[in-house]
Amino acid sequence: MLNLLIKFSLTQRLFVSIFLFIALFFGAKAWLSIPVDAFPEISPTQVKIVLKLPGMNAVEIESQVTRIIETELLGIPSQEMLRSTTKYSITDITIDFKEGTDIYWARQQVNERLMSVMPLLPANISGGIAPMSTPLSEVFMFTVDNDDLSLTAKREILDWHIRPLLRTVEGVADVNSLGGFVKTYEIKPDVLAMQQYGISFEEIETAVIQSNKNGGIGRLIKGNDALILRTQGKFENIESIGQTVIKSVDGKFIQLKDIASVGIGALTRYGAVTKNSEEATQGLIIALKNSNTAQVIDDVKVKLKEIELSLPAGTTINVFYDRSTLIDTAITTITSALAQAVILVIVLLAIFLGDIRSSLVVSLSLPMSALLTFILMKYFNLSANLMSLGGLVIAIGMLVDASVVIVENILNRLALNQNSPRLHVIYRACKEVATPVFSGTLIIIIVFSPLLTLSGLEGKLFTPVALTIVFAMISALLLSLTIIPILASFLLKAGPVAQPRLVLFLQKIYGKTLESAIQKPKMLIMVGVLFLVVSIFLVQQLGKSFMPVLDEGDIIVQLEKSPSISLPASIDIDKQIEKALLAQTPELVQIVARTGSDELGLDPMGLNETDVFMELAPKEQWRFNTKAELIEDIRQTLKRFPGINVGFTQPIQMRVSEMLTGGTGDISIKIIGNDISVLADLAKKVSALAEKTRGGTDVQMAIIEGGKFVNITLIPEVASQFGLTIETLSHYLTSQIEGLQVSSLLEGNKSIPIMFNGLKQSTENTNTINSINALKSQLILMPNNQLIPLEEVAQVSFQTGPLLIEREKGNRFASVSVNVINRDVVGYVEDLSNQIKNTINLPTGYSLSFGGEFESQQRATNNLLLLIPIALGLIFIILFTTFNSIAKSGLIIANIPFALVGGIIGLYITDEYLSVPASVGFIALLGIAVLNGIVMISYFEQTKMFATDITRRVIDGAIRRLRPVLMTATTAMFGLLPLVFATGPGAEIQKPLAIVVIGGLVTSTFTTLYLLPIFYCWLEQRNAR
Repeated sequence: MLNLLIKFSLTQRLFVSIFLFIALFFGAKAWLSIPVDAFPEISPTQVKIVLKLPGMNAVEIESQVTRIIETELLGIPSQEMLRSTTKYSITDITIDFKEGTDIYWARQQVNERLMSVMPLLPANISGGIAPMSTPLSEVFMFTVDNDDLSLTAKREILDWHIRPLLRTVEGVADVNSLGGFVKTYEIKPDVLAMQQYGISFEEIETAVIQSNKNGGIGRLIKGNDALILRTQGKFENIESIGQTVIKSVDGKFIQLKDIASVGIGALTRYGAVTKNSEEATQGLIIALKNSNTAQVIDDVKVKLKEIELSLPAGTTINVFYDRSTLIDTAITTITSALAQAVILVIVLLAIFLGDIRSSLVVSLSLPMSALLTFILMKYFNLSANLMSLGGLVIAIGMLVDASVVIVENILNRLALNQNSPRLHVIYRACKEVATPVFSGTLIIIIVFSPLLTLSGLEGKLFTPVALTIVFAMISALLLSLTIIPILASFLLKAGPVAQPRLVLFLQKIYGKTLESAIQKPKMLIMVGVLFLVVSIFLVQQLGKSFMPVLDEGDIIVQLEKSPSISLPASIDIDKQIEKALLAQTPELVQIVARTGSDELGLDPMGLNETDVFMELAPKEQWRFNTKAELIEDIRQTLKRFPGINVGFTQPIQMRVSEMLTGGTGDISIKIIGNDISVLADLAKKVSALAEKTRGGTDVQMAIIEGGKFVNITLIPEVASQFGLTIETLSHYLTSQIEGLQVSSLLEGNKSIPIMFNGLKQSTENTNTINSINALKSQLILMPNNQLIPLEEVAQVSFQTGPLLIEREKGNRFASVSVNVINRDVVGYVEDLSNQIKNTINLPTGYSLSFGGEFESQQRATNNLLLLIPIALGLIFIILFTTFNSIAKSGLIIANIPFALVGGIIGLYITDEYLSVPASVGFIALLGIAVLNGIVMISYFEQTKMFATDITRRVIDGAIRRLRPVLMTATTAMFGLLPLVFATGPGAEIQKPLAIVVIGGLVTSTFTTLYLLPIFYCWLEQRNAR
């Protein structure tokens, strides 16, 4: 098959060249159209249900809504996780499905189950399935600013002008509105006037609803015309609301304005936004799942420029978070490293080959392989991101291996067969090495195949790495057997090519040292064994983690205040903190803080929780050398505010943590059980231990207790005398405290809610309910038209209870989130786990688990430990098929431990952790070490029939193979060198991988050049006896 491919390419050179040119054109086109993002799509197939029940506490919502829905959802096929968060007035239920599940099918299944239980839920519930987005869909955030406009006016501009236009942008799932006040028309009844006319609250509500309608009657035939008839009653302005007729009393029509005031108000707020210590209004773009993030943001920016032209004078849209900034810098980092790697590899090729023509032939395989790789990336829906392009950088050094082997053999055959037909010589030369080249590529593919089997977050991150490497290696193999022979037929000269002086010099030195080593091998072997022993000791000293932290540029500080704090008090604290930070930290350009829940309910925070977005100045303007120092300075400023828990994170990092565990730290500790008070007590104990354990910082315990509840219970014997029911009372009090929407008024394209909210001001009545005493003395208009204070018909009592109820797979849990600094995550978890076991006795029915980064690291490690030996077994089979010798196959495999030695030493010297990227580096080492071993041993085997002196044959063969071994090693090393010194976003992830490969290649090359010939000599001499 391989020979036929080579033969076809050489006999049909024009056809193959044209076909390749077309393929390269489509490769360039694919590169320009591939979606661009900072990371691969790491979110699972996920459906969220967000339901709101104004005024209801967490316990009631859990029992009346959350549990009912969860019970119904638990039976959906392909479901992996069911998690819920229930707080005051809202429940957020998240369902994760198995990888590969169609998102539309998943949403349909969830919707069907939800609709089936809706009749069982409270009547005043609102909401449903959230937009089709992912936890990482918050890609663009801005504020609407105008010093001359009120918060209500700015929110109106955002809701009714900006938001509808932005939702038309392709790839935008929704636009979330936060902060400011939502305008309403408020009806405040006067209970004294209502009593005077004998009008009940229900009569007012019914009159408003029934009056605010337009109706269709039908058609009236008039001659040849059909006249369409309709009734008109829709409110046109605030005055028309007041003119609503409620009823007729003694021949007088009582209008709404006679018994209530009608004015402008605002919806009850569940959150707020502050900017640089002043309240603000914020818009948030939510990108559609699987959309091209960079393109979506570009289109949003274009649309915003159009929108700004139509905004009121002085109104500006100011961006404070733009994901495309991170995307651009991260892609620039990796593409810059890729370009530098290509240049370094080409220079090395020129140095080692010593011939411009042959160097050009081999070098052309790099851009061509890349373009063909882009076609496959496009076909398999891979985006261009840190991980996929990082895979291409990893492969750069290996992409030229096949072409080098082909070109070098062609040069040798052309020199030896100058009088033979040129194409025939090239065909024979390619045919000789086609099988080893194919086997070498297959080995690299097999080595990286374990990455394709990873699951969870690690699988989503590193599968693109493996796929890109596989695509690139297949492309390079295909090119080496097709276009490289064609280029060689045009560009390479017949006749001998002089060896470069550097290569001759290295061969001379190597020959002498190898001869000495074979004659006296004990010292060299002892050194090798010593390094193995040292590496075993060093690997135990290495810290273990999942991934280095990507520097996203921005900082988010998460604040957690007193659980019972009011929204105004929470906002006031935010303003004080922002003032202090702006005064003390010149590195901060601006601060935008979001408190409480967002409008869509996708991030249901409590009134005591705040996410503070900090936009940073360029690093050259900082007082500090590192971001860690800046964070510590901010942390010291925040310590001036007692009673506030603080956590530091970044936009993407925060959402990934929430996606994995519902928490926001590097590690999430879950205590699973049923009783809220027991869970809270255990969480406090775990939190205290987490703070004491070395490396733990920003410890945040989800505050599940501390809610202050006022229970209103009717006195049956009293309430029955007045005909008062709990439903009537609840409905009435809701209208006075939370607000009750009964209708809406259309103003152009704006729909303004019409609300009952409070009572008309009167000196004879309680104006507002702002205290327990005011609530008790509140006059209630009874069904029999009597005004009775609430405390006479109901008991008003005070009680504490849970503010938050989190559930997973139907079970309640409490969580503690921890960030880890100045040590590895795995070591921290091991220490903390031991302290928990020795200190805390979990009651029967309660369990504890660690999640987040630790869980991902453990799962990835376990999978790789299982799958890598399988890959090595497959490689051994390929080697045995090639050499037909268990001993020689084992000899090549034995090269692997010495390769690992250099990687371990490299990590230890550079103070890097043993992370998943480092593990990928070790995987790459396996392939390169085996390839170099094959290059050396295969040549020894080829020269068997030409030499009888084993030692001389091995030395001469090793000298002959010095150039390809060094080329393989140095191109791989220098191809990754730019990643070691890169400083932009994304470099943190690729750096451990590059260090491992470079360090490993140093020791692996030493082993291949010295220990492998020594052991081969011993083996051959033993077989000769």
